Amino acid sequence: MKIRHLLAALTAMAAGPAVASANLDVSGRWLTGERTAQIEVKDCGDGSPCGTVVWVKPNPKGVLDAKNPDPSLRTRPLVGVRLLYAFHRGETAWDGGRIYDARSGRTYQARISRSPDGTLSVTGCLGPFCQSQTWTPVK
Repeated sequence: MKIRHLLAALTAMAAGPAVASANLDVSGRWLTGERTAQIEVKDCGDGSPCGTVVWVKPNPKGVLDAKNPDPSLRTRPLVGVRLLYAFHRGETAWDGGRIYDARSGRTYQARISRSPDGTLSVTGCLGPFCQSQTWTPVK
């Protein structure tokens, strides 16, 4: 009986890092919570994830970075803009990153992780106030 418990404990300990690694694999193409943009997440070159706009739902007002705080960037297209960057690897999520909100022109602290159902949990914070979205994979 004791051997069975020991084996179960060792199996659980071995599975822990695998689960954490699965949460940290956030690469892919994602449809935002509002379904108005697709973000491609891939390695920034340093092992951390970066997310870049690859598609924006067309609208009559255009798809420019019109709210950017830098006036010289307000006429650039949103496609190609890096929204997610500067993350640090945590145990179960990418923490301490930044997310740019093109609708407001503001940049927030961010955290991202893959959920067990295969979606991406994206959280942006301004101080203690946070808001989360669920992004779905693009097939």
